[in-house]
Amino acid sequence: MLGDVRLILFIAQRDLSRFWRYKYWLAGQVAMNLADILIFGLIFRGIVNPVLIPDYIKFITPGILSLSIFISSFSIGREVGIELRREVTLYLVSLPVKRTVLAIGRIVSGVLRGLIYQFGFLLFAVIILGMPCLTRWLYILYTSLLLATVMASLSISLSTVTRDFNLQATIRSLMYNILFFVSNIFYPETVVKARLGFASPIVNYSPLSMATSIYRWSFGYIESIDLAYNALGLLAWTIVIFILAYKLYIRNLVG
Repeated sequence: MLGDVRLILFIAQRDLSRFWRYKYWLAGQVAMNLADILIFGLIFRGIVNPVLIPDYIKFITPGILSLSIFISSFSIGREVGIELRREVTLYLVSLPVKRTVLAIGRIVSGVLRGLIYQFGFLLFAVIILGMPCLTRWLYILYTSLLLATVMASLSISLSTVTRDFNLQATIRSLMYNILFFVSNIFYPETVVKARLGFASPIVNYSPLSMATSIYRWSFGYIESIDLAYNALGLLAWTIVIFILAYKLYIRNLVG
C-alpha cells in the first residue's frame, strides 16, 4: 500500500517537473487571469448596475480562483492525449507499475498542478477580499481539492474518450467553452437569467459555479448560500468524473 502511494507521488512529481517547463505558457496564464480581475473589474465597475454588483473586482476575484484551478488542472489531459496518439502508453504499460497506480498518479498530478497554480491567486484574493476565518479556510481547501480533481479527471476523460485527434480537440474545446461561459464566474444570477431564460438553472449544476459560490461565501463577498448543495454537489461531480477518467484511462492502457 505504502509502495503504491510512493509510486503515485513519483508519477505526480514527474508530471509536475514537466509542468514547470511550460514557463511561458504559465506566465501567459497568470497574466491573463490577473487581466481578468483588473481589466474586467475596471471596465465593468462603471457599466454593471451597482445594485447587482457593487464592486466587480471583488465579485470576479473568487471566480478567478475557480478559473485558475480549471486552466492548470485541465492541462494534464493535453499531455495524456499526446501520449495516447504517439503510443507512449505502450511504454507506460511496460513499466513495473500497476495500471491502477498509473491512472491515479496522472489524476493526482493534475490535482497538484491546480493547487500549486492557484496558491498565488489565493494570496491575491486575501489582499482584495480580506482574510477568511479558519472554518472558511477549510471550505476553501475542500473546494480547491475537489474542483482540481474534477477538472483533472474531466480533462483526462476528454483526452482518452477517442483516439481521433480532430474529434478529441473538438470535444475539449466545446467542453472548455461550456464550462467557461455557462457559470456564475463572470455574471450574477440576474444576468444569467436574462441571457439564458428558462435554461438559466443549468448554471447552478456546473462544478465551476458550485466552487465559485463557495469561494464567494468563504471570502465574505456573499452572506449566505446553500452550502450543503454546493459542497455535496461538488463531491458528487468529483466521484463521478474521477471514476469515468479512471476507467477511460485504464481502457486505453489496456487497448
